[in-house]
Amino acid sequence: MPKLFRVFFLFVLFSAVAFAQTKIPAPADALGFTPGDDRKLASWNQILDYFRKLDEGSDRVQFQEIGKSTMNVPFVYATISAPENLKNLEKFKQINAKLADPRLIKSNEKLAADLIKQGKTIVLITCGIHSTEVGSTLSSMLIAHRLASSNEPEIQKILQNTIVLLVPSLNPDGVDIVKNWYDKTLGTKFEGTTPPELYHKYVGHDNNRDWYAFTQIETQLTVDKIHNVWHPQIVNDIHQQGANGARLFVPPYMKPVEPNVPKEIVEGYTELGNYILREMTDKGFAGITNDSIYDAWTPARAYSHYHGGVRILTETASARLASPMKVEFEKLRVDASDNYDPQKASANFPKPWQGGDWTLRDITNYMTTSSFTLLKHAAENREAWLKRFYAVGKEAVRPRKNGELQGFIVQQPKDDKGFYNVVEILRRGGVKVDFPSSLQLDNKSYEKVAVIKLDQPYGLFAKALLEKQTYPNLKDEKGNPIPPYDVTAHTLSLLMNTEVLPVFKAFKYKSLSDEKSFVEQVGCYNYLGVYRSFVPSMDEGWTRWIFNTFTTADDCATSAESIENKAIQENQLKDYKQIIFPDQSPNQILNGYAKGAMPDEYTGGIGAEGVENLRKFVEAGGTLVFLNRASNFAIEQFNLPVTDVTKGANRKDFYIPGSILRTELDTAHPIAKGMPKDSIAWFEDSPAFEIKTDPLALTNNFKIIASYPKNPKDIMLSGWALGAERLAGKAALVEFMLGKGKIVLFGFRPQYRGQSLATFPLLFNAISN
Repeated sequence: MPKLFRVFFLFVLFSAVAFAQTKIPAPADALGFTPGDDRKLASWNQILDYFRKLDEGSDRVQFQEIGKSTMNVPFVYATISAPENLKNLEKFKQINAKLADPRLIKSNEKLAADLIKQGKTIVLITCGIHSTEVGSTLSSMLIAHRLASSNEPEIQKILQNTIVLLVPSLNPDGVDIVKNWYDKTLGTKFEGTTPPELYHKYVGHDNNRDWYAFTQIETQLTVDKIHNVWHPQIVNDIHQQGANGARLFVPPYMKPVEPNVPKEIVEGYTELGNYILREMTDKGFAGITNDSIYDAWTPARAYSHYHGGVRILTETASARLASPMKVEFEKLRVDASDNYDPQKASANFPKPWQGGDWTLRDITNYMTTSSFTLLKHAAENREAWLKRFYAVGKEAVRPRKNGELQGFIVQQPKDDKGFYNVVEILRRGGVKVDFPSSLQLDNKSYEKVAVIKLDQPYGLFAKALLEKQTYPNLKDEKGNPIPPYDVTAHTLSLLMNTEVLPVFKAFKYKSLSDEKSFVEQVGCYNYLGVYRSFVPSMDEGWTRWIFNTFTTADDCATSAESIENKAIQENQLKDYKQIIFPDQSPNQILNGYAKGAMPDEYTGGIGAEGVENLRKFVEAGGTLVFLNRASNFAIEQFNLPVTDVTKGANRKDFYIPGSILRTELDTAHPIAKGMPKDSIAWFEDSPAFEIKTDPLALTNNFKIIASYPKNPKDIMLSGWALGAERLAGKAALVEFMLGKGKIVLFGFRPQYRGQSLATFPLLFNAISN
């Protein structure tokens, strides 16, 4: 071979190898399609495979598994930045930690300014927490690919000035649950419907209501191994909303804002949200709104607001999962309380969308464009974001003056389960909890208490969870109450039966370490069934979670068995002694999905035949327990002598949206055994009972176990209660005897989102033999 030809051959060979090594794989290389293509969803394994290939092919990406999900699949995230930044990640973590807690630099302004010059804006992008909102997990691959491959100046600036933490799915189990259902129904008239099961094993949509209780594995991994390690200045939380309103929501949020959210956080999400709306509108995107629909009231959805960062919720209009749809302009509408009209331009909705086809590609375009607009702002305003972050931390740790709230004393009751759960939650949220060897305050000695001082980085997180909420009495021009986006109360001390005392004087003590933790043990109920409808109920999932989590033996892992319609219709109940019907409407229990709404095997409820079998089950000695709205099913179907006093109430006169109320217990009854006389009820779309007694009967077949105080002023504890006098003296928990068995009606949710430890014992006792 001639020398010149040999040199040329080697040059071509090495060039080809170099090109092969530097070629960044596109999502289509791993998936066989481009994310956003109609009728195409990726499995979790395909998504993992793509990110692993990206990690191998790009020096801008580090991909890691940080644990396992509820159903034991990899829980992952990618760190994306300039190569020189990725080589110094520990340095940037330390910079952020010092800005988050200025005590580490003694609030030295010169040192802080130097750290701000060196630091990077940390942006956490979270996708796929709600698995039927399929666009965000697909968009995560598009975002990652562009960051990993593009040499555009805008992308280079983002890579230099930010560190992006990208979570492809906060609920990886749900990715396959939804994909499998979509593929199964593809090409049928049921294409685009949602699965007839929860898309998280236990909590479904409520996985985005877990950001202060930390009950689920996925929440714990995200908080422990991302939030608390990196302390992001910005969280871009990508969601989808209904199809018939705006094409995209961005902050600012509607009022009210939870009082413990720092003003700098409100300023930050307002500035960034307005920027995204303005930039995208200028680029021709229509149908974008802000200051509408969503509020910033509860920490259940916004961990970052109490940890120095802004949560930028984006909500893009949905299609039919991955299938396109047509939306006519004339049919665009929202609730009056949503604060905009999708058919009219306004200050918070500058460019209405004119209707037409809406596809998965539209969804991914809105999601990726809003994300890159956010990243552009984060990069161009790097120092401003770090200064704001430091300002939040500096205000948090400043010493409090006498007369200002100094902190809280959390008293340990005889039953210390709730006490230690409160402590564990606060510690997971980065709050320092002290256990004084002795504490003297106002000439009073305290023993067996925990102390939380406010002058620490996340003192306001503790304050938000320990104090009672007073939700504002918001009404529209017609006098109707304006509903909150979610609920109005989140007082851990009430939910977990722990007394909290605010302290307004400086106090000193010697601190002892106490690492005790507690998981309630409730025994093993091998004969317990939990009704599961094909109309998914999050309360059903929470009920299974309670019994599959708080157990005493390994063989209790499946102690709460699901009972579906067929088993009840065919009277396959002989293996059960107790059956729980979680919160669900009577119609959903009795009739389920209507014929034609879903494939035949998923339609219908328990029907009249099932009702009769349940009656026989009770009369033979079984126990039926109905929670919240399901109690009305029992009242109607078993002709119980009970009236729900909330039924038919005008919302102007009676409205209690997710609040904590006071109840009084008959502690002589076995269901209230071992409990304090004063207790609580989580009231949300709940009934309240008035018993129709027979004055001629020698004995009655019922027992009232919990009731609301007779004085209306004593009912409300935390949240918002309009017209609470309707509940005064009414029953909240009743037991009826029927044959040899019993029916128990809870007029509230005793296991509310896995948080209401104060009322867990009522549920556990109700199913005890």
